[in-house]
Amino acid sequence: ARGAAPADPNEWTIDPKHSAANFAVRHMLISTVRGQLGKVTGKVWYDGKSVSSIRADVRIDVKGLSTGEAARDTHLRTPDFFDVDEFPEIKFVSKRVTPGAAGQFKLVGDLTIRSTTREVTLDVEGPAAVVTAQGAKHTAATATVTLNRFDYGLKWNNLIEAGGGAIVAAEVKVTVDLEVTKR
Repeated sequence: ARGAAPADPNEWTIDPKHSAANFAVRHMLISTVRGQLGKVTGKVWYDGKSVSSIRADVRIDVKGLSTGEAARDTHLRTPDFFDVDEFPEIKFVSKRVTPGAAGQFKLVGDLTIRSTTREVTLDVEGPAAVVTAQGAKHTAATATVTLNRFDYGLKWNNLIEAGGGAIVAAEVKVTVDLEVTKR
């Protein structure tokens, strides 16, 4: 349209069909429960050359979470955990980049789960080399972070009868695989 601002040449769109957010948490101190959060959407800004140019605004649909166990998934959606009716998405908005070794960097930003926002540092592998296919440019990266669920109000807790600790651990490892595209 005439008079419209030009598109940002560094803006990429997250491809939800090729992106995912997974989590892992210890159960009863002996096993690991893994799950996937819902659709990942948002924008990334990247000049295609320097990791220092990277910014991100990522949204994750918590209503779509799945651990492969319906009763557990239902419980995770309640106010004991994510309270998805009140807080349907997790948000991450980056603030700065710390370059690392080749193919790695740290992305610092604000993570909001429920009504709590805290600064976190994501360890990122990538970005992958830019590939042109199907009329668009594509690149990808994988970010990981370990969170304490109690910091975000996911406070449900039962103790193991033998006094061995919590049934569900406080630490949750989150891995986000992102593919972004630009036309």
